[in-house]
Amino acid sequence: MSALNRREWLDTALGQYLLAQEQLLYDAAVADIFGFNALQIGLLEANLLSNSRIPNLYHVDKRSDGLRCDALCGSDVLPFEAYSIDLVLLPHVLEFSDSPHETLREVERILVPEGYVILTGINPISPWGFRRLFTKKDNNENDGYPWKSHFFSQTRIRDWLALLGLEFVSVTYHCYNLPYNHAQWLNRLKILDSIGRKCWPMLGGVYFIVAKKRIPGMTLLKPNWKKLPIKTRLVVSSSQKENGKKMDNSKKEKLNIK
Repeated sequence: MSALNRREWLDTALGQYLLAQEQLLYDAAVADIFGFNALQIGLLEANLLSNSRIPNLYHVDKRSDGLRCDALCGSDVLPFEAYSIDLVLLPHVLEFSDSPHETLREVERILVPEGYVILTGINPISPWGFRRLFTKKDNNENDGYPWKSHFFSQTRIRDWLALLGLEFVSVTYHCYNLPYNHAQWLNRLKILDSIGRKCWPMLGGVYFIVAKKRIPGMTLLKPNWKKLPIKTRLVVSSSQKENGKKMDNSKKEKLNIK
């Protein structure tokens, strides 16, 4: 049996489990990020920007395979201007990139100041990471996606982010179920997702990292909506009332009205 490609593997029981878990993560994260342009790189099988309120959404990858794709490109050479994207999603992109550091460099280049990058990767220090060590050498489905990629620890990703001036915001771990590619076993062991978060939180099969682009010395000014620049005409101030009384008295004196 030949090795499964990405689309075939994602159609398996384990692939569907991974997609469902990550869709929930990205849906919750992108809902509170605003701007004008958002970009998803790779994993076109899932629309991870579906819950975003940003008006302009773009999806790019090396291959489209009939899926929605706005541009065909590598993750280390992105066809976007500098300071043009408010949000970038990298679902398992660094693991398959020929130059993951250059990929992050490109992301930093196109991000606007205070823009966000959100990425997921398989945790090498987890049952999912150990699963890759036991893949068979023969050409079968065990060598398929995602086991053919390079797994990076979240600490290494954080170091790369720091070198590029991308401020680390948070990391969470998910997918505590064992990487059995059988729907029956995944269903039986689904309780591990709730137990794992409490008992061994850092052993989740997938890490979810959020980072933000900071510009040193730059201060963003926010409008003070509490102070109205122009007073409404419907409200009369106390000074206006006093001036009105003085005007009335002067008019009465001119007209000799007592």
